[in-house]
Amino acid sequence: MSTFHLSGLDLITDRLLLRPWPPAEISAVLDGLWSAHWAEDFPAEGDRVIAGFVAEHPEATGEYGQRQIVERESGLVVGAIGLFWPPGDGSIEIGYGVVPSRRGRGYATEATRAMVEFALTAPGVRTVRASVELSNPGSARVLEKAGLRALSRDATLAHYATASAG
Repeated sequence: MSTFHLSGLDLITDRLLLRPWPPAEISAVLDGLWSAHWAEDFPAEGDRVIAGFVAEHPEATGEYGQRQIVERESGLVVGAIGLFWPPGDGSIEIGYGVVPSRRGRGYATEATRAMVEFALTAPGVRTVRASVELSNPGSARVLEKAGLRALSRDATLAHYATASAG
């Protein structure tokens, strides 16, 4: 059973809309502006980093790229999620973040499940991977609930991946 459906480039889940970053919103984040359709604490630091990445790599908002997380009920942008395209050796990295005011609602898990499922439909992708700081056990739980498993860890990071189809 699919955790999302597509509408153009948008991924739609039960409670969320995952849409490519509009260029004007990338500029607004980088310029320190705020929009009425953003949660009061959006953008968080990670969102500013992603906006900068997308500004430097416009192709990063393509079909399998970076997206905003929009709460469908309110229409507010509450975070960001994305794949770091293109895949290498059949593997692609995922990253995500939800603003503090919307944490604890399962949004990160819902968005990550959908994005992982979608990523595995992409040409050349067999594995989705992510790394999380050991100091962030909540993010590790998100990855586990989204179907990734812990592979290894070093002094600061735990590394996760989906099971390889090969």
